[in-house]
Amino acid sequence: MRGFLNSLSGLVVVASLAAMPLCAAQAADMQRARVWAGPEYTRLVLDASGPLQYTISQSGDRIVVDLPGSQATPGFSDPAAQGLLRGLSHARAGDRLQLTAKVAPGSRMKSFVLKPAGGVGSDYRLVLDLYPGDGNASQAVAVTRPDAPEQPATSPTAPVVTAQPASPSPVAADQPSRRNNTSHSSRAATEQAAALLNGQRQVIVAVDAGHGGKDQGAHGPGGTLEKNVTLAVARDLAAEINRQPGMKAVLTRDGDYFIPLTQRYQIARENNADLFVAIHADSFTSDDARGSSVWVLSPRGKTNEAARWLADRENRADLIGGTTLDDKDDGLAKVLLDLQQGWAMQASDVVAGNVLRALGQLGPTHRGYVERANFVVLRSPDVPSILVETAFISNPDEERKLRDPEHQKQLAAAVMDGVKNYFESTPPPGTWFAAQAARRNGIQVASGKSGSDNTSTTAAKAGGASLASDASPSADAGVRDLHRVERGESLRSIARQYGISISALRDANQLNNDTVHAGTVLTIPAS
Repeated sequence: MRGFLNSLSGLVVVASLAAMPLCAAQAADMQRARVWAGPEYTRLVLDASGPLQYTISQSGDRIVVDLPGSQATPGFSDPAAQGLLRGLSHARAGDRLQLTAKVAPGSRMKSFVLKPAGGVGSDYRLVLDLYPGDGNASQAVAVTRPDAPEQPATSPTAPVVTAQPASPSPVAADQPSRRNNTSHSSRAATEQAAALLNGQRQVIVAVDAGHGGKDQGAHGPGGTLEKNVTLAVARDLAAEINRQPGMKAVLTRDGDYFIPLTQRYQIARENNADLFVAIHADSFTSDDARGSSVWVLSPRGKTNEAARWLADRENRADLIGGTTLDDKDDGLAKVLLDLQQGWAMQASDVVAGNVLRALGQLGPTHRGYVERANFVVLRSPDVPSILVETAFISNPDEERKLRDPEHQKQLAAAVMDGVKNYFESTPPPGTWFAAQAARRNGIQVASGKSGSDNTSTTAAKAGGASLASDASPSADAGVRDLHRVERGESLRSIARQYGISISALRDANQLNNDTVHAGTVLTIPAS
């Protein structure tokens, strides 16, 4: 009987536990917020400590995310505005955490949850994608339970606003409707230009001071430590960058401490860097070696890193150029990763060449051409990356220069010249540099009509005429479209695509030759 009673009491306990509501489980907390802005959409990623229960509502230019029972961890901070995200704030509202995002007027939203890689672990991510809209975004509410599938969130009472990505620029130029309606096509071009150029965000450059802490790097014959030289030059370079309008520096380290190599380029990715610059000082067994050098990732390093990313499920769940690979089959994931890596390596080659030429104006270069190696810090799959060997610390003469604060500043200024030249010739869409390039090419970035917060980009001839709401058809007829150069395109192929001459395309963009680089935004003239 006693055994029966014990068994019965055990069943009662089990039954009681089974009857406990699921909401008694610990609510997930918000750990971090990240933003990635591209020409077609802006992605906000919210990292959580576990499965999420949340609601989302949008009204006009405000999106509110409510998380019952959750709170922000001490390390959570509101990210800076980028792209269509104008700002994010968080606060407690009763028993819930409330995140409020201010977005560009008319923005359309899609949300979904990324579960941990392989379904194991506690790393959940709530993703909000923002797409340019028509200015008439309606109110929407979305509810997601902890066990909801990884699909755009929906609600039984009101569907969430969803959107497909905006049509990529450029729109084919040989469509009859575009040829027969100059005013309509040029006005459409100004809207596409707005998506590329609005916001004028800062270009972010991650500056990595090599070595640090227990890793002293190379030693000069006079006792100079590489880790101290790299930090001094990195700080000077960061100061140069921060003095330049439209640019912002992020130091991977700002003191004498050690950072693992893979973490260095991850810092760049987490800060949405447009470029990663590692600063080092070279060394050789002979003290005759001299000169600066600039390195980029070798093709073998690219292949090895691609294989690692495709094999690592956690990496695949991360963002590559704003796109997650976690929901892609292996074939598509490989293609996407290869395209992104190819673009990053091509951009790295260009900026490395610019920096090497600038360093050559300051002093000798070691070989006179960009070198390639499988350096770990250069392996970011989607951030153009270069490694600068400032000089040979093993050479007594160059060691003395590397210790000189004035020479350190000159090195930083030379690297800055090369970096700035790259962003001026290949401005990332939506940046200050892109806006400056647009103005140079006859496109004016201006506020929208009175009574609306919408920002529009108006196409105008160099004489200064601008498009207003009541402008005549000829006011913006000088510009048909904007075209972002893709990998493998040439000036000839772009001119053929739009049915214009190469000379007209060259003149519209003030080009001295037919060389164009991937990522460059070209003005497409009307004729």
